[in-house]
Amino acid sequence: MANWPKVSIDTVKEYTLCFGCGRDNPIGLKLSFQWDGKTARAEFTPTKLYQGWAGIVHGGIIACILDEAMNYAALFEGMSCINAKMEMRLRRSAMIDEPLVITSSIIKRKRKLVEVGATISLTDGTPVAEGKATLYVVSPREGKPESSAQELLNPQREG
Repeated sequence: MANWPKVSIDTVKEYTLCFGCGRDNPIGLKLSFQWDGKTARAEFTPTKLYQGWAGIVHGGIIACILDEAMNYAALFEGMSCINAKMEMRLRRSAMIDEPLVITSSIIKRKRKLVEVGATISLTDGTPVAEGKATLYVVSPREGKPESSAQELLNPQREG
């Protein structure tokens, strides 16, 4: 491969500033995913801060939501990953102030690669977007996967 820089994936130090899910990021999406053992799920209502064309959610935000969801499926399964390849298909425009339901799950698991899928739909089930990705496993997380994810998502604050 090309001369890629070494990147430290230290998710504990700056996790709360993640654009997709960081609770301390003032301009972030603040997505909060729940896990039922197979599927990661979140709800999100985009505001005008995330629009492209007037009244329509920017396609890059839709891609970001799909990426976040797919990484959460892997995180809940006990893996810290980075996205290696992603494709998405827009089914309809997402409108500002229209509640969205986001789901994702693992499709196939290999040693260092994980295939995941995600969907964004309206609350009535109307599809908005779908995506597939191949994630590169940076490191497996120690212990029970979902408890490790919860520790990462809800670190104890000092002070």
